Amino acid sequence: MSFVIPAHATPSIPVAGTGQAFPVRRIWCVGRNYLEHIRELGNDERQPPFFFAKHADMLAPDGVTVPYPSLTKDFQHEVELAVALKSGGLNIAADKALDHVYGYGVSIDLTRRDLQMASRKKEQPWEIGKSFDQSAPCGALRPASEIGHPSKGKIWLSVNGAERQKGDLSEMIWNVAEIISKLSLQVSLGAGDLILTGTPAGVAALSPGDNIECGVDGIGTLKVQIAEPA
Repeated sequence: MSFVIPAHATPSIPVAGTGQAFPVRRIWCVGRNYLEHIRELGNDERQPPFFFAKHADMLAPDGVTVPYPSLTKDFQHEVELAVALKSGGLNIAADKALDHVYGYGVSIDLTRRDLQMASRKKEQPWEIGKSFDQSAPCGALRPASEIGHPSKGKIWLSVNGAERQKGDLSEMIWNVAEIISKLSLQVSLGAGDLILTGTPAGVAALSPGDNIECGVDGIGTLKVQIAEPA
């Protein structure tokens, strides 16, 4: 079968230390998975985390320059541990969930916070605040076969050399296995799915010219520059 327009390229993330790449099928994000971040945004800490999505072609590579996006006056950073799946399914048991993990990386959930908050007040979907071009920078993946399944370690982000976000993976309300299990109740997961697991406290506004560096101990780092609006 031939396509009536050129077929789209498959979004992918490089695998550290190899010439290979991980093809991304979907991007899932976990909201409200670090207690201090829940508190800094004034949300109800008794509510469980929930899931929203970004499109796979919103990925951006390490070292990318991201133009300050349109429609917002409050553009913010959220550093996150990324989990890449090699397989999936429905109703995955938590004690089997890590069997589906290919590896881990460092990502940033770039957010138009003012638009997200306006949508929340109107009880509308978050897409306008979360899903836009280059809103999901992600660094190279480290295979679980090499590093295991990290459950602790510093997660951090700095802007222009000043640290803004600092936490530990052990502070996640839901761990990686629980996230996979819970998400698989909502949708059938599959090879190529990428899950961003939430952010620690310290989210703040970005401006054109800002240089972001972030990382997770034992996994890697990620650098992003913010440019003037396109």
